[in-house]
Amino acid sequence: MTFLYRVEHDTAFPSDYTAGPWDNRLQHGSAPTSLISWAAERLVPREPMQVMRITVDLLRPVPIAPLQIHAEVVREGRKIQLCAVTLSHENVVVVRASVLKIRRAQFELPPTAIEEKIELPGPEHGQPAELAPNVSPTAFIRGLSLRVVKGAFRKPGPAAIWFRPERPLFADQPITPLQRAAMVADFCNGVSTVVDWETWTFINGDLTVSLARLPVGEWILLDAQTWLGDDGSGIAFAKLGDSRGYFGRAIQSLVIEPRG
Repeated sequence: MTFLYRVEHDTAFPSDYTAGPWDNRLQHGSAPTSLISWAAERLVPREPMQVMRITVDLLRPVPIAPLQIHAEVVREGRKIQLCAVTLSHENVVVVRASVLKIRRAQFELPPTAIEEKIELPGPEHGQPAELAPNVSPTAFIRGLSLRVVKGAFRKPGPAAIWFRPERPLFADQPITPLQRAAMVADFCNGVSTVVDWETWTFINGDLTVSLARLPVGEWILLDAQTWLGDDGSGIAFAKLGDSRGYFGRAIQSLVIEPRG
């Protein structure tokens, strides 16, 4: 079984399977986001809680090189835990993240609290993703199964794609539901691009994932769209779903540039 990282003490050693689409020496944003989710899960709160939001600032390109992990609790309360996680390379912070957890509680909810169901076909009815011409799959993408149920992958326009991560973060450790969501959420811009891959770049400078609940099952739906502004910026966003219904949202801030 291949895996994304090996961790020794507070240092993560990424494998080549973390490589992203812009440079094979740099990690796909999904990889450090999932590493951050793992680090946050290890900060056990004093009350039963679950992660409700992850905000990741990609301060610099993340190299496929050793990363120092620093995770701490910023606020510990009865109802929330706020965590801060940074990933550094050679003592320079490359990724900074904030993770919010909220206490678990059981209530009898009113009939108006209805979970939105997914009307798109399930992954068993989707088509395998086909890349745009002259675009080859990256190492990270090769560790995912993709089933397209609306639009197309890496072709202009909104799209909805079911993702199933196949590679765990670490050897002999199963993927947790939170890690699974983190691996998928950073694909908003790639799934819903509105410009051509061959002539434009649209790198995200951040990612926020908000979760009403954790996902169930192996497949996660990313139902994504991109809006561009007037001055070389834009946002890509998506609804996240599973076999039960929609459970979260993801949003990225984009830097739009023509390729040199």
